[in-house]
Amino acid sequence: MLPEIPTHFETERLVMRRYHAGDGAWYYQVGQRNRQHLQRFESGNAILTIENEEDGEKVINDMIISWDSHISYFLGGFEKLTGQFAVQIYIGTIDWQLPEFEIGYIADKDHEGQGYVTEAVRGTLAFIFHHLHAHRVCIHCSDLNERSWRVAERCGFVREGHLRETHQQPDGAFNGDFTYGLLKSEFEAWSAFKNLSES
Repeated sequence: MLPEIPTHFETERLVMRRYHAGDGAWYYQVGQRNRQHLQRFESGNAILTIENEEDGEKVINDMIISWDSHISYFLGGFEKLTGQFAVQIYIGTIDWQLPEFEIGYIADKDHEGQGYVTEAVRGTLAFIFHHLHAHRVCIHCSDLNERSWRVAERCGFVREGHLRETHQQPDGAFNGDFTYGLLKSEFEAWSAFKNLSES
């Protein structure tokens, strides 16, 4: 039996929610605004394939199907004060038996460097461990994408591996991938420490 899971949650500054029918128009605008911003490290992201509002709605519909099928979960993060899109979180299913999941994330270009991704990832980790009952969560990111791997480390992940020169950039330079992991026991210990230090 797969778990019944909430479709939204809140963090200090964000409302995180699943996408729904009708989101395609503004999602197209998000893709256009962030095309250059995301190109280097997110060249395979579906958001970069969107050419019009109809394409946007198709991508949203695919995300809805993936959520309902428990294949993957996409969450948009919106500022509480303004309602503006700030961040997207991807949760991929790796192994329901363990269970293990993967997190991916992108930031809107106007919200980068303001802690929104870290805040969203921390909230998503609670969502994954509490509602999906994960034993383990992993993150894969380019070794050149310092912003991305700094998020992983700020959220308590342990760097478990480094695959070297697995990709070639348009300028001919090579880069590799870091692999990070976080166990449920580590998340619980980190959360308890964080709560204690803030009290």
